[in-house]
Amino acid sequence: MTVHTLDLNFQNTPGVIASSVFDTGDGLAVVDTGPGSTLGALEAGLAGLGASLADVRHVLLTHIHFDHAGAAGTVLDRVPQARAYVHERGAAHLSRPERLLASATQIYGEHMDTLWGTMQPIDPARLTVLRGGETLTLGDHPVQVHYTPGHAVHHVSYHAGDDLFLGDVGGIRLDVAQTPRAPTPPPDINLEAWRDSLSVLETLDARTLHLAHFGAYPNTPGHWAGLRATMTADAERVRAGLSAGLDPQAITTAFTEDLMHELNLEDPTLPARYDFACPPWMSVQGLLRYWARQAARGQG
Repeated sequence: MTVHTLDLNFQNTPGVIASSVFDTGDGLAVVDTGPGSTLGALEAGLAGLGASLADVRHVLLTHIHFDHAGAAGTVLDRVPQARAYVHERGAAHLSRPERLLASATQIYGEHMDTLWGTMQPIDPARLTVLRGGETLTLGDHPVQVHYTPGHAVHHVSYHAGDDLFLGDVGGIRLDVAQTPRAPTPPPDINLEAWRDSLSVLETLDARTLHLAHFGAYPNTPGHWAGLRATMTADAERVRAGLSAGLDPQAITTAFTEDLMHELNLEDPTLPARYDFACPPWMSVQGLLRYWARQAARGQG
């Protein structure tokens, strides 16, 4: 099976958001459509493969965040033969995205449309709702579904032959030189669940890992070990700031400085790209929320 990585050139910046595409023998499968604002880039990428949106039959969504699923409703609206696949905890939001849109607008305000574009609702009858553990038959290819929470409660990963499609649970890795790092925006970050997901994923028989941010990498023990290490280190940085009585702004400033220093040591071009792919302030917000929940449970 040949998998193509399509660069969606988010905000005219390459190497930030990707879709993965493969031919099932029953039309194309697209793993994560990206946001509505990059639909044109998705179409251009398909055209480069000698295809078009009309050839898409399966839209495999790892989770429902805008940068992964924002364009899914528009794709299905334009392609009546296509279906979308999503975890059961995200399905209702795709059919009725008003709450998602309202929540995101509180964060992004007037930049909402420029960043993410339109998110159209999806008819529930055109959704295949997943729990994890299923084996989908897409044309000639069996695709195993794994429930992989941690980044989001509605996150799944897809295993097809030698290929493992990880969405965000496999981390952000913008270059082969970069150690993978966990994107931790609010509201669903759960590090215990994330580590459990990694324990499942790293045992799967796959050659290639496909990351939405960004690209395809060999499945090596080093990828998983690096992700575990940086996830723990980043979380501990935020906890240390809280323990020291720092306010959120001070924690964010220190976190960003440390992160950018480490990325610069790996490759001087990484800090600017990473800041665009995964703004550190959002990762801090998610970790602050995580530690607040832990403290409320007496575990922080």
